[in-house]
Amino acid sequence: MKKLIIALVLGFSGLLSAQNSVSGTVTDNQNQPLPGVSVYASELHKGTTTDANGKYELNNLPNGNLRLSFSYVGYATQNKNILKLVKQNTVDVTLEESILEMDEVVVSTPFNKLQSQNVMKIEHESIKTLQQKGTSTLIEGLATIPGVSQISTGTSIGKPVIRGLSGNRVLVYSQGVRIENQQFGDEHGLGLNDAGIESVEVIKGPASLLYGSDALGGVLYFNPEKFADAGTFKANFSQKYFTNTEGSNSSIGLKTSTDNWKFLARGSYNTHSDYKIADGDRVTNSRYNETDFKTGIGYSNSSFSSVLRYNYNKLDIGIPEDGIAEQSSSKDTQFPRQGIFNHLLSLNNVIFFENSKLDVDLGYISNDRSEFEDSNNASLHMKLNTLNYNLKYHFPKFGKIETIVGVQGMHQTNKNSGEEYLIPDATTNDFGVFGTANYEWDNSVLQAGLRFDNRNVTSDAHGIEGEEGYFLPLDKSFDSFNASLGYKTKLAEPLTLRLNVATGFRAPNLAELTSNGVHEGTNRYEIGNADLKTEQNVQTDLNLEYKNTHFEFFVNGFYNHVNNYIYTSPTGETRDDNDVFAYVQDNAQLYGGEAGIHFHPHPLDWLHFETSFETVTGKKDNNDYLPLIPANNWNNTLRTEFNIKNWLSEGFASLNVSSTFSQDNVSGFETASKGYTLVNLGFGGTVKLGKTAFDINLNGNNLFDKKYIAHLSRLKTDGIPNIGRNIVLGVNFNL
Repeated sequence: MKKLIIALVLGFSGLLSAQNSVSGTVTDNQNQPLPGVSVYASELHKGTTTDANGKYELNNLPNGNLRLSFSYVGYATQNKNILKLVKQNTVDVTLEESILEMDEVVVSTPFNKLQSQNVMKIEHESIKTLQQKGTSTLIEGLATIPGVSQISTGTSIGKPVIRGLSGNRVLVYSQGVRIENQQFGDEHGLGLNDAGIESVEVIKGPASLLYGSDALGGVLYFNPEKFADAGTFKANFSQKYFTNTEGSNSSIGLKTSTDNWKFLARGSYNTHSDYKIADGDRVTNSRYNETDFKTGIGYSNSSFSSVLRYNYNKLDIGIPEDGIAEQSSSKDTQFPRQGIFNHLLSLNNVIFFENSKLDVDLGYISNDRSEFEDSNNASLHMKLNTLNYNLKYHFPKFGKIETIVGVQGMHQTNKNSGEEYLIPDATTNDFGVFGTANYEWDNSVLQAGLRFDNRNVTSDAHGIEGEEGYFLPLDKSFDSFNASLGYKTKLAEPLTLRLNVATGFRAPNLAELTSNGVHEGTNRYEIGNADLKTEQNVQTDLNLEYKNTHFEFFVNGFYNHVNNYIYTSPTGETRDDNDVFAYVQDNAQLYGGEAGIHFHPHPLDWLHFETSFETVTGKKDNNDYLPLIPANNWNNTLRTEFNIKNWLSEGFASLNVSSTFSQDNVSGFETASKGYTLVNLGFGGTVKLGKTAFDINLNGNNLFDKKYIAHLSRLKTDGIPNIGRNIVLGVNFNL
């Protein structure tokens, strides 16, 4: 492996030696220079900002083609493709004013275009925007995006749901690497902290063409924090306080860059007591503590760009089994609890040729998970180690056609060392090969792709036949062909249509194939099925989007047909006083969508009104409803933007009313859920006191202390409500 990395990253450095540069001036449509515009080359992880005269310069750039993005608040983002760089290049840019959201470069799709140019409709949210909503965890913030929900266990554990699909059906990427953290388990959360993450992109629908197995339902793609501009040093400190959990979130980071080298590091600590419900009682042992550290180092020259990143995440999570019992504001977790250690190492490389390039991403993830029932001796201890690779070659552009071919794979081992076995010791190997092409003409784009995958799963025998924890040896292989076809066109200047048809697949996971015992997270005795087939789906997506200077409207509709959908079904038996559930398969359909309006009335440039509605229905072929389908939601936000003399800039105030409807379309072993409405307030901006400037956020969530139980809360079966009123105060200092 060491020799491979050296060959891929360093071996090509002698191919090219040019020292190219790009410079220019950025102005507005009145030909006035714009200072502070971000100029960024995402492939190089390299950027700068324009000076007081709107001028910029980037040095040590590769030969061949280069894509630069120019972004500035209040203006439409521009992508500039520079073909065949020479030693000195001049690119002047004029930015147009845009009151609505900035257009963003999409990283999760292969051609890295602006969202407005992309064939697929991708939801893009900055982590700063999600944090301004006052949510305490990353998954809470994600659940505010239309079409995204969470299966929660209190405030500490959240699993993403995209249009009714969750667990292994949703793939998570961070640092360009797929996250593997035993995500099949109900008690297993995301395992990521929002500190050191720049933004998230959400693919709502099958993305198996791009990412292989487990992307059947969608992808969450987290973009890491950017490095500092060349020749700068930056440091910042942020602190948040949460009244409900008496919680604290602290983070400190620093970063610096030269023309070639770049470095960053960030550490954070998150600690919370048991959360309070609306009547003031605390949910016993819902407390948790989290330590997170991220660092990265990068180097780029005229031949290649290479970035090595590392993320360490430690979680100490209490499991609230006793409901509302002993009242305490202690942050020391009790039994039962989880201890989780995650290590994520990624090496992301781009090697530049004259008219093409090669992306090489290597990743290593170590997930060490322990569950402690009544002592510090782990009853369940699993170590999941994953090595994955992703190679994509971008062919030279042929006319208006861009083409990419790629190879992806994964080698994964699971080892048990505790007394209990939830799944057996096993090895999983993935291999996939794909090709995709993008053809653009006039105001239209056509994109198509084809892929083949193989997954091989082998596991060891364990235990005594007839007893809990007995597993037969397993050796299974799963194959799948997948394809996608997308079309985007402008029906009129402000009106865009996107139509996508794609297939996806998911191989059964180890729990579904081998389970034989009580699953503590669900209080059920679960029996696996070694004869399960691959889930295979076809989804059709339609997106219609209208945008002008002061009004935006969108509607997304989808229909998703899943063959061999895997779920648990009661057998009518009981073992060890637990109902027995077996894994079975049936065809299923999910359909629904999202619609929304963003209104910015003229001449009230400080006022925004946003409203969105989301719905999803899931049924089996026999017309029974699927489990864990989120309730319909209607979300309304009134937001103002303002400046107050010389002491508050980029100020905002928001009123959010989120109405979740009752969920009566439930599966046989679920219970219906009542609807509820939550009111949230937000205020913030940049405060300037002399030479000192800092960002401040003040949020009031569930302001009227509404008592409610979310349909996807795992504490619902015990009648335990969700969190009550929570006032959040956050400050961020740029040191």
